[in-house]
Amino acid sequence: MRARIENDVVFLHHEDVPKFKKGGSVVRNSYFWALRSIAACASRDRDWEYESEVWLALTRMLLSFAESRYLGVRETMLEFPISQGQIPPVLRDVSTWE
Repeated sequence: MRARIENDVVFLHHEDVPKFKKGGSVVRNSYFWALRSIAACASRDRDWEYESEVWLALTRMLLSFAESRYLGVRETMLEFPISQGQIPPVLRDVSTWE
């Protein structure tokens, strides 16, 4: 998922976050609700926001869903632009450069 950090807030690109689908995959819908539950802002047409207080929870959640192998790597990995600078240590296990 494309991500960026501004003022100690992680923004996930709204086109990359999981979509809830009525009658859809239980894993994907659970992933949607789990990510939404810790987001500071999670609107349909805006980037989702995660404050630094939940970054550890975000990391653990992404690792957990990645380890389940029901979701692809691109769905559970944060992709930061190279221009972002250094990735915070708490996010490194679930992050890469675009």
